[in-house]
Amino acid sequence: MTPPPPPPPARKQVLLRLDPAVYEALARWAGDELRSANAQIEFLLRRALAEAGRLPGGAAPIARRGRPPKSSGDPEGPAADG
Repeated sequence: MTPPPPPPPARKQVLLRLDPAVYEALARWAGDELRSANAQIEFLLRRALAEAGRLPGGAAPIARRGRPPKSSGDPEGPAADG
């Protein structure tokens, strides 16, 4: 039996002060892409870091959007008969 995977590292919390108009534009953009404002900020920062060649190789990928997939043992999962 394999040991359980280690827990993911804690996420760094950062206080960010933005001009209210900039935040409103960011929140609208995030809503258009079905993301939270926080997820949109992280997405944009990662894209800027990658374009500048500064995204660390050890950075964990952004979590996928939406609900996590149901486990195969979940009785409420998709039926086997289709």
